[in-house]
Amino acid sequence: MQYPQLSINLDTIESNAANMVKSCKDYGVKPVGVTKLLLGAPELAQAMVTGGIEILGDARLINLARYQHLTVDKMLIRLPSFSEVEEVVALADISLNSESTVLCALSEAAVKANKQHRIVLMHDLGDLREGCFDEDETLWLAELVLSLPNLELIGLGSNLACYGGVAPSADNQNQLVALAEKIESKYDIKLSVISGASSAGLTLMMAKEMPSQVNQLRLGASVIMGIGLNDEPVPHTQQDAIHLHAELIEIKHKPSVPTLSTALDAFGNTPEFVDRGIRCRGLCAIGRQDVDIDQIIPSDSRITVVGGSSDHLILDLTDCESEYQIGSVVTFELGYGGVLQCATSEFVHKSYVRN
Repeated sequence: MQYPQLSINLDTIESNAANMVKSCKDYGVKPVGVTKLLLGAPELAQAMVTGGIEILGDARLINLARYQHLTVDKMLIRLPSFSEVEEVVALADISLNSESTVLCALSEAAVKANKQHRIVLMHDLGDLREGCFDEDETLWLAELVLSLPNLELIGLGSNLACYGGVAPSADNQNQLVALAEKIESKYDIKLSVISGASSAGLTLMMAKEMPSQVNQLRLGASVIMGIGLNDEPVPHTQQDAIHLHAELIEIKHKPSVPTLSTALDAFGNTPEFVDRGIRCRGLCAIGRQDVDIDQIIPSDSRITVVGGSSDHLILDLTDCESEYQIGSVVTFELGYGGVLQCATSEFVHKSYVRN
């Protein structure tokens, strides 16, 4: 076994996917399975599809490329880069858009590839990330898409609770529905998709406050980690699919305050310490280059995370009932950001397991 290791339970993710598909179906919502948290791993994508997901989405083309063999629709959920429109058309069936220049380029690329590319226009409901903020601009973009060859306007979407902390609400979701209806009325079309939010929208949906016209949610964290708005557990999901395992490489009794600490730490901060006397300290072979240590929680509640440098994690083992030795493996639970960082680090080994 290689450490540090990110352990991913595919049975749990598959079960979460199946339960989310079922829950969403009860409210007339078809979820997109978002794979970006684990870098579009084919194992993850397959577990989502086995669980009933029919559309897979990712923010990066390199991740979409990892599961092109799966016969489901693929959606690019980050706005396409102008420089990558040909790859977008090749790898994604659907993309989220808000820029006229890119839409024109996508049309040219789609014509060249002799493909139809589906478009969901993004409208900003106040979270201030992607999307047009002005309704007239969104209406104009809809007209543009309808005029461009090999592009098909299928829907309207918005992003919430990612940058500005604006939660999905009945009010902002109704704003999105009203704008979609304006597009339909003005251009005499029917949009098949109103993509309201990410996993953060599940709370609203399950409270039966989501407008019935919203028929798509983009679900990543809820399927993989069982969490939604404010990282709260989502009903009918499990939160234990992912764990981090790190090996102890040193165990020593040392003071809890450094000797004559006058310099900045490796990250430019002035360290502060509490004198707790001599403590049993353990070093694990993982550090800030791999994960923000504020994002990890030891499964053994008697272990305290003291701190860390770029490639060392410092633990206080003094109060532990278990006898930790050199080579012992310490298990951690992770926040969303911690999973993302560990998945991205090439120094953290990934292990996909089944029960």
